[in-house]
Amino acid sequence: MTNNKEHIGILGYGLYIPETFVTAAEIASATDGAWTEENIIKKLGIVRKPIPGPEDGTQRMGALAAQDAICRTGIDPKEIDLILCVGEEWKEYGMTTSALFIQDQIGATNAWGIDIANRCCTTCSALKIAKDIMKADSEVSTVLIAGGYRNGDWVDYKDKNMSMMYNLGAGGGAFILRKGMTRNLVLGSHIIADGSLALTAGAEIGGIKNPFTPDNIDEGYKSLRLLDSEKMKSRLNEVSIPNWYRCIDESLKKSGGLTRKDIDYLGILHFKRSQHEMMLEDLGLVDEQTVYLEQYGHIGQVDQMLTIDLGLSTGKIKDGGLVVLIAAGIGYVWASTCIRWGR
Repeated sequence: MTNNKEHIGILGYGLYIPETFVTAAEIASATDGAWTEENIIKKLGIVRKPIPGPEDGTQRMGALAAQDAICRTGIDPKEIDLILCVGEEWKEYGMTTSALFIQDQIGATNAWGIDIANRCCTTCSALKIAKDIMKADSEVSTVLIAGGYRNGDWVDYKDKNMSMMYNLGAGGGAFILRKGMTRNLVLGSHIIADGSLALTAGAEIGGIKNPFTPDNIDEGYKSLRLLDSEKMKSRLNEVSIPNWYRCIDESLKKSGGLTRKDIDYLGILHFKRSQHEMMLEDLGLVDEQTVYLEQYGHIGQVDQMLTIDLGLSTGKIKDGGLVVLIAAGIGYVWASTCIRWGR
């Protein structure tokens, strides 16, 4: 007989999406004519995307999403044992610990916390880390995964090489995981990394290697770039899709020998429309088994919380359905996590 006390599930989730959006037309205008509004929508798959307001810092958005998750679940913040912050490095104050900022903001005074960083793959990685910690440590029964994202601030729309990142938006997301669950069970995960791509994309200016100076500071704050575009594009064309499918297949296998035919809902991060459609076709899925995030763009590691929310609100995630969340982050890393949603 299975011991329910060992089951780890998602008690609930939270979101914070800024009120301000930019449209495809505005993005096209920012490219100085390199892209049309029509191609921003049809090719890049961006109808609009949220951008941060004056108070929407990365840490604050993570805390607001965590508070939303607490309100939705009704738990006492003091029940939280651990906070895994999945927020980005671009935050209110560098070298501060965002997990501890969130701890203070939500009153989770019994929790310890750490920041983890796996770029846009961080939430999927955190789901595995949280589950593994909870299984190994009898003192950790409730884990908050939360963070904010606004890397779109660093995008230079006049850089034609950066079209793959024109979709970067802003927002915060949170999951609350708990032991002894009988619903929303976190099943298998699989993660693949390729460190040969570690320095092919990033913020080129502002680090130790190429620090800010009076002469480069304006350029520096728009220097999220492909540092080696030829190597990155060549390698990704070779390994990205196979790695993604391997992650999906392995996570299904680790979830009790499941296969692609068992997938009921695929939570896909936002990327260009043709790749989205190709992935559905390759996996034997249809539009009713996912949500394309064209109204939000790509909010990094918040996409996983967002796709759960949209899947539930549209009725595409059904009680007892198998949800597969997939993600990828520059560096490069791919991941897939299976969740049996509902009872």
